[in-house]
Amino acid sequence: MNVEKSSGYDLSYAKRAMLVVVILPLLVMYTEAMLTPALPTIQKEFAINPNDVSWILTIYLLVGTVSVALFGKLGDMYGKKKMFLVALAFYTTGVSLNGFAPSFHWLLVTRAIQGVGMAIFPLAFALVREEFPPEMVPQVQGMISAMFAVGMVIALPLGAWVTQNYGWRWTYHSAAPFAILMFFLAWKVLRESRYINPGRVDWVGAVLLTVAVVPALVGVTRAPNIGWTAEQTLVLFGVAVVGAAFLVLWEKKAENPLIPLGIVTARNPAIVNVGIMLAAFGISMMSQADTYILQMKPPYGFGKTILESGLLMTPMAGVMLVVAPLAGKVMPKIGAKPLAVAGALTASAGLVVLSKYVTSMGLWEFVTLITIVGTGITLMNISLINILVFSVPQRVMGVATGANSLFRNFGSTWGPAIAGTVMSTYYILFHPPGTPSFVQIKIPTPKAYEVLFGTSALIYVFLALLSLALVEVMKGGKIREVEDAGEKEVVVE
Repeated sequence: MNVEKSSGYDLSYAKRAMLVVVILPLLVMYTEAMLTPALPTIQKEFAINPNDVSWILTIYLLVGTVSVALFGKLGDMYGKKKMFLVALAFYTTGVSLNGFAPSFHWLLVTRAIQGVGMAIFPLAFALVREEFPPEMVPQVQGMISAMFAVGMVIALPLGAWVTQNYGWRWTYHSAAPFAILMFFLAWKVLRESRYINPGRVDWVGAVLLTVAVVPALVGVTRAPNIGWTAEQTLVLFGVAVVGAAFLVLWEKKAENPLIPLGIVTARNPAIVNVGIMLAAFGISMMSQADTYILQMKPPYGFGKTILESGLLMTPMAGVMLVVAPLAGKVMPKIGAKPLAVAGALTASAGLVVLSKYVTSMGLWEFVTLITIVGTGITLMNISLINILVFSVPQRVMGVATGANSLFRNFGSTWGPAIAGTVMSTYYILFHPPGTPSFVQIKIPTPKAYEVLFGTSALIYVFLALLSLALVEVMKGGKIREVEDAGEKEVVVE
């Protein structure tokens, strides 16, 4: 293993490109989070039931989960900037057309188009690792993570305000110009990746991946409504398992596999993928509980509006905006593993307190605790993504980050489904004042929150233990990179 200073990178270009990749999550979270407050309005306009309206979210996730893996591989084969622009064009087209959808089915089509664009994230992560000096990568990844939280905090109250005053279509009309601007900036600023692995596209693998992923996600999404043991649910899960088995068998012998098993199952990538999936599962369960607690009427919650709920998350976003890039800056000196473990344990400690006392604490105590939990999760996520990108050769960075996004989406889908099931299991019936006597709604009990936050706490304890099994990639001012020909260390000043 040789030690050398970082060289061969254009620092002025890296700083320009950083602007693009850091703004990117702000745009995506803006468009996605603004949709949430608008769902009841969309349901009313198109005269559809709650199960139907959930497909507006589901179709985006279904298409996106397949897209991230496929485009990651295509980025390695044809150039990451090229495929990034293709994915961003899909995303921009979908965002621009959503607001003009004449019917619910057309809205699903345009949301599916937008879902193809979800591949921008793994490709952006790959470009950061490939084109940025190694010493800049942890800090840039930290800033990207912070922007996810900032985008969410901005979009939730703004989306509620726009929907209330101008209608749900303007949530997309207002986002479309920014998406177009982002495409123009990416086209002008980003350079093509230096590593390209030409070859034939593994279309059989793509079909098998679709068979493995789509039924599983549809089953998870529908299970809380139709039952986890319903025939339809079991059939969907069965098809997914068979599809996954055939996918593994095919990828083992494929000449140019869509998902090279040797890459995604190596020690660090495998641990990171499982960790990211479980972290996303825990985050989404926690977020579901947070939403109910903030918006349910007293004594079952704090009785806040969507606008007020978004503003109450501002402290969490502010802290993450400071902590995330700072963590990226100090990571090469103290190591990624210690930060991952510390972040997971911090999140777990906060979740334990929430599980025990959430229904008896004051509003600002609650806000403080979710800020602590969010900070811990941010530290862990930044550490894991940096461990991933320094653990695989740059030539296959698109595959590695694409597979990681696939695992993240699985966790994000399972979280709300399990949270909904828990809340439907532990509930009381509540009669809202001023409504007919027969109107009753289900309100989660303290036991539901204890289960949700407690389960999330256990998940993060497990993640802390899992992180101990990682091979460290940076420490003492040196970053270890994996290359095709072996490894090298880069000195960070």
